[in-house]
Amino acid sequence: MNHNLKLTNSLTRKKELFKPIHPENVTMYACGPTVYDNPHVGNARTLVVFDTLYRVLKKLFTNVKYIRNITDVDDKIIEASKNKKISINEITKNVTKVFHENCKSLNCLVPTGEPRATDHIQEMVEMTKSLIEKNFAYTAEGHVYFSVSTFKEYGKLSNKNLDELKAGSRIEISKLKKSPMDFVLWKPSLPDDPGWESPWGRGRPGWHLECSVMSEKYLGKNFDIHGGGLDLIFPHHENEIAQSCCNNSTEKFSNYWIHNGFVTINKEKMSKSLGNIVSISDAVDKYSGQVVRLALLSAHYSQPLDWNEKLLEDQKSIIDKWYQMYNETNEDISLDIIETLLDDLNSPGFIAKIHELYVSAKKGDEQSKKSFNSACKLIGLFNLNKDEWEKFKKIKIDISETFILKKINDRSIAKQKGDFKLADKIRNDLLSKGVVIEDQKDKTIWKLK
Repeated sequence: MNHNLKLTNSLTRKKELFKPIHPENVTMYACGPTVYDNPHVGNARTLVVFDTLYRVLKKLFTNVKYIRNITDVDDKIIEASKNKKISINEITKNVTKVFHENCKSLNCLVPTGEPRATDHIQEMVEMTKSLIEKNFAYTAEGHVYFSVSTFKEYGKLSNKNLDELKAGSRIEISKLKKSPMDFVLWKPSLPDDPGWESPWGRGRPGWHLECSVMSEKYLGKNFDIHGGGLDLIFPHHENEIAQSCCNNSTEKFSNYWIHNGFVTINKEKMSKSLGNIVSISDAVDKYSGQVVRLALLSAHYSQPLDWNEKLLEDQKSIIDKWYQMYNETNEDISLDIIETLLDDLNSPGFIAKIHELYVSAKKGDEQSKKSFNSACKLIGLFNLNKDEWEKFKKIKIDISETFILKKINDRSIAKQKGDFKLADKIRNDLLSKGVVIEDQKDKTIWKLK
């Protein structure tokens, strides 16, 4: 199929016509989760953006290979395990399960492959050995560091020179490094931490190395698209390029680098210290996966997106209105309708196009009705049929947040009065309506089961 898909390439900082290495076979890698804590709406944006790109690519090309990794060995996981006093295996297993549930509720297609870092340790050891042999890396007391000065193109992706990068970044300080910019390929593990035998002693790989190894194994030394959040440009993606190009003697690693913008919460940065992190699970429980998905597509992927109640309520009204025109058809959608999407994945423009089709469909135009449904499904909406959507809505109306908070307050008063029988009855009544309440130190929280 002829196409004119254009994508903004972070490497060139230009919008370019997408030309795959092989005419009908497209290869794409997106950085997946580090499974130390439940994914939040910032992670959801990356998921939905690259899932939408995957859907568009599948419309245009015969074969699309999409790899999204899982990082299941990392300092953050070790720290979380110690803080929560549960095993690393339990944390990674639980968080991966939640992640997969989130993907499903956001109606993300299953990628072609989902490699885990811990299944590729041997390849990581081999790549590290190779970089040492080629004089791109050096050892120091059980650590192996990549020597940044050996790669002349370093800083090209982030568009900064080494001095700027040194000044503006939080780099791991270590007296073992020859230069402050050098980054770790392999590090020693403490006796209780996860570790694997290597020529440099028992240890574990650096995060950057993991993605280089897994992308090469499944997509080759040079592939089409590499994606992730804006925060990964430096140092993660910059370091991937350096180690992969040096090891493979290639000029390029990925041809197109696509990065999505940040999600803020009510105009503030999401952070644990502010206590404003919204998990995907909570957002989906409250609004439905479709509403969350549409909200994430309401701004252009490269721009910041502010997450707030008004945004979600607006998307909820839109989805509800669109369901008036729902039907089961899923016919092939014409290229002229998806043209807006082909212009650097312009989802707000495409949503405006869906609104136009909805208006025509409402006036009785049958073709518009078919195109409208196909357009909604193309961007991952309408994964529930009309009856399922109405049922979902009814549950939400029956147990509004106001109702739940009133019941929690009633229960709190009952407990203060020592009427624990009534407190238990309120808890069980809520549970029968699908609401789970949990008492924390100074408050009671709720979630839908």
